[in-house]
Amino acid sequence: QVQLVESGGGLVQAGGSLRLSCSASGPTSSPYNMGWFRQIPGKGREPVAAISRIGGYTNYAASARGRFTISKDNAKNTLYLQMNSLSPEDTALYYCAADKSLLFHGLRADAYDYWGQGTQVTVSS
Repeated sequence: QVQLVESGGGLVQAGGSLRLSCSASGPTSSPYNMGWFRQIPGKGREPVAAISRIGGYTNYAASARGRFTISKDNAKNTLYLQMNSLSPEDTALYYCAADKSLLFHGLRADAYDYWGQGTQVTVSS
């Protein structure tokens, strides 16, 4: 069982930046496909970005493209999400997730096997 712990959330003004981290522990001997998703109050969970096992492929939701960057450090078992030009519409609980499949499923939430507890991002106007 893989455990995922997110950190780096907080309160930031519109136009600001945050860097989220997701630390993985447990059986992490093989890299996983990883993703970031978010839950906005009153809305369903939505994808943000995903990265393949070795990091060769990335997918971004339209809302994240050009502003957010997903990356991972397999040696540190850590996933990152650099978020720039934040707006109040980005306010959400951000989750990281891990997919143990050898295939890269991108932003498909149902493909992910393990989920963290989330870190809150609040963007003030």
